Amino acid sequence: MAEINLEKIYASFLLRLEEVTEISQLSDIEKEYLGKGSVLSEERSKLSSLSNEDKKKYGAALKKFSEDVQSKLTAFKKDFQKSFYIKKESKENPDLTINWHSKEGTKKHILTNVMEEVVEIFASLGYTVAYGPEAETSWHNFDALNTPDWHPARYESDTLYLDENLSSLLRTQTSTVQVRHMQENEPPVYIVAPGRVYRSDQLDATHSPVFHQIEGLAVDDGITFSDLKGTLEYFVQEFFGTSVKTKFIPHFFPFTEPSAEVLVSWKDGEWLEILGCGMVDPNVFKNVNYPASTQGFAFGVGVERLAMLRYGIDHIKNFYENDLRFLEQF
Repeated sequence: MAEINLEKIYASFLLRLEEVTEISQLSDIEKEYLGKGSVLSEERSKLSSLSNEDKKKYGAALKKFSEDVQSKLTAFKKDFQKSFYIKKESKENPDLTINWHSKEGTKKHILTNVMEEVVEIFASLGYTVAYGPEAETSWHNFDALNTPDWHPARYESDTLYLDENLSSLLRTQTSTVQVRHMQENEPPVYIVAPGRVYRSDQLDATHSPVFHQIEGLAVDDGITFSDLKGTLEYFVQEFFGTSVKTKFIPHFFPFTEPSAEVLVSWKDGEWLEILGCGMVDPNVFKNVNYPASTQGFAFGVGVERLAMLRYGIDHIKNFYENDLRFLEQF
């Protein structure tokens, strides 16, 4: 009868192991079955009431029970720890050989989609895409674009310089691509230059030290401000819809003259600024050795700005946090 009781106790011990979810629970089980005041102690206390022959038999059974429980606990603890660390390592160091292709296919980032859409709109007008380096010279970023020495954009508080002489930097605009393209190509020129740009901005709802721009340049015989206006009105209606109206208001940019900001009519009759533009300043053409009679216009638009307006996004950080709950909406 006593040995049958031990079998029942061992069976209950195995059931307790199946319920373990944390390694600390094993210590409690060990105390319950093997420690002071445990099930084993209680069974040992019964030896005094047995005959000498039964004492030997039951004593041997208790010894075997103790060894079996201890052995099972040791093996279970080892396997449990191994399983725990495998799961932890799998989370922290995913298997990069796994085929991660989703059955639903991959999706492009919202900013990529917006950039490509803008480029396609201008491509339909005959523009081509031009690219340039993100690490630039101060000459391409400022001097060639007619930016005076005193201009705030040159301050170290506004621009991320790469050397102590302030001769190289992370570009603050993709207008640098326009300069490089004109240095290598004669008119006519019709290009858009998409890419990342950098400024010493503090992160807030509408500003980031890294963001994306698309700059455009058109250089050809007889180009006027009317051509600029017509081009940008076409772009706005293609991107935002034909019901959206535009308004041009005077502004100042070192590299264009005259210059303007483009505003679009928005909800509740509000006018919102979306881009800057103007006729290319003659000094810019002079810096790239174009004839004095050269005419052209340029414009620049923030990609994040376009996306935030179209989709009603309230904070620029949403684009960079890689939160699938946000990204999968687009």
